[in-house]
Amino acid sequence: MKTHKAIALFSGGLDSILAVKWMQSKGYAVHPVFFKAPYLLPERAINYAAKNAIDLEVIDVSEEHIKLLNNPVYGFGKGLNPCIDCHGFMFKKAAELMPYRDADFLISGEVLGQRPKSQKRNAMNNVSKLSGVKDLIVRPLSQNLLPDTLPLREGWIAKKDMLSIQGRGRLAQLALAEELGIVDFPSPAGGCLLTDRNYCLRLQDLKKHQQDDLHSINLLAYGRHFRLTEEVKLIIGRDEAENETLKNIFREGLMLQAQDYMGPLGFITGKLNFATLDLALAIFILYHPKVPKSANIEVWRISNKQIISQTIKTATKGDREIINKYLISYL
Repeated sequence: MKTHKAIALFSGGLDSILAVKWMQSKGYAVHPVFFKAPYLLPERAINYAAKNAIDLEVIDVSEEHIKLLNNPVYGFGKGLNPCIDCHGFMFKKAAELMPYRDADFLISGEVLGQRPKSQKRNAMNNVSKLSGVKDLIVRPLSQNLLPDTLPLREGWIAKKDMLSIQGRGRLAQLALAEELGIVDFPSPAGGCLLTDRNYCLRLQDLKKHQQDDLHSINLLAYGRHFRLTEEVKLIIGRDEAENETLKNIFREGLMLQAQDYMGPLGFITGKLNFATLDLALAIFILYHPKVPKSANIEVWRISNKQIISQTIKTATKGDREIINKYLISYL
């Protein structure tokens, strides 16, 4: 008799951990997948998958996912999060993966009534319709409250193995976690940056200036962002980890580094003139507290992630009010 395998949408949150571990505890084969994009970062999912002995596959869907932001069928949440369209898209991508992972159906950790935008009954129906594979989706934590889909009707999984969790509370999930021996899981905060006000402000700025290409969006999650002109942006790392991340993903523009002083790196995108470069340097040097008044700045020209040239410029500290004028942030 054939053993039917599920592909699981895995976010790293408690519900997705529970869905995977519950199904595995009942003897079902599960292949968890995380679909990443510039605002759907995989670190949390990778971390909590490892802590819970879950073998996770991470797949980059950035270019396709970004297109969702242009005109989502079911609109946005409080930020720029197209939750219903996003969930439908994730199921669709998981379904495309089934022939390559020897899988037959899909599962997720969605809980009926937990999220007001995407997990009400009609929203779940809309997610299923958008996916194009409505009859292959099983939501183990709430499935007894939902219509049976093909895996249940065909006996690939047993109805008695499904649960009836619903609502916004977490007591049922916490009890189930204890039953399954799950002790490592994150707080309920969501992992999508499209719900973050400052991230959305930076993304709206890119869209306004028609600069919402993949490279520019990849940079949005890191550092402080400054809009200097219609074409030019400055990004300054906030710590050593961000410096390294930005350095690794920066493809095109100028990189700034203070000579003889430790501190953040700066990154400039867009076509700039000498006056705009001086403005960028004046802002950049303000984030080097050990510099008394001025310092030499190494300016590296980067193209296709390769260093093309290097020059030295002098930057002088000015009034910190200049930061508020150009910083893309809710202060």
